[in-house]
Amino acid sequence: MTDLTERAVARRVPSLTDERLRVLSRRQPVTVPPGTTLADCVRAIQRSGTGDSVFVCDPAGRLVGVLTERDIFGRIVGGTVDLTQPVETLMTTQPRTLDLDQTIRAAIELMQTGRYRNVPVVDDRGHLAGVVRQSDIIKYLAESFPEELLNLPPRPHQRMKEPEGA
Repeated sequence: MTDLTERAVARRVPSLTDERLRVLSRRQPVTVPPGTTLADCVRAIQRSGTGDSVFVCDPAGRLVGVLTERDIFGRIVGGTVDLTQPVETLMTTQPRTLDLDQTIRAAIELMQTGRYRNVPVVDDRGHLAGVVRQSDIIKYLAESFPEELLNLPPRPHQRMKEPEGA
């Protein structure tokens, strides 16, 4: 029988976060070429339905910048953005990246310290290999504890007085 105590689960988490990013299922990033208008970037984000960032890649597939919805909407609220401008006017030109051999722990730390929701993953030549989102990490961790999650009471503070069933 599996030990479902909080302490037992806590002992397993460090080994899971030391796994390489290769084990995560990553979504395809929303990419645009340099020169794309900000309006087209917003439409690309809307079409994706899952992301909040656009990754700008050169014709060879190398990452040259990232534009987040925060970059755009922070300026729109201030009334200082022209959506006909090219993506280069607002994008971050030297984004923080990870590679597939780094750990999940490194991704969590980068997301936490940099307040990032999405982190681009690049290969050794700087080509965009994917994007790691907070939800990808949460899904991986949740899938690593199926028995523990499936056996949670309906309300976290609720404890069953006796086992259900016959």
